[in-house]
Amino acid sequence: MTDISRQSIEVVTSFLKAMEPLDYDTALALVAPSCVYINPPPIGEVIGPQGIRAVLKPFFSPTLENEFKILRESASGGIVFLERLDRHRLKDKWVELPVTGVFEVKEGLITYWRDYFDAATILTQWPTG
Repeated sequence: MTDISRQSIEVVTSFLKAMEPLDYDTALALVAPSCVYINPPPIGEVIGPQGIRAVLKPFFSPTLENEFKILRESASGGIVFLERLDRHRLKDKWVELPVTGVFEVKEGLITYWRDYFDAATILTQWPTG
């Protein structure tokens, strides 16, 4: 694995580690202003740290704890693929979601992030109010 590949994985895993306790400021400091973040419908696409915060902060509001378990990782230069098990502790239960994420890292910042998952898997388990 090249140094660039290793550094790219480190940026992405540092981002996820900061998101476990919902430390948005630390996590989003690793995101480029023009970063494109894409989720399956109905969530869709947003741009930059403010767009990411606008999607994630209300969604994660019922979580007491998060864990992003990396099951497999691969990188080629600045492109990082992570197979993860995203775990979210709610008031009464843990919710788990298998996810595959694709990230692009340039100059130490995440410039592209796309997660692939079955939206129904999470939305049917998530609190609605």
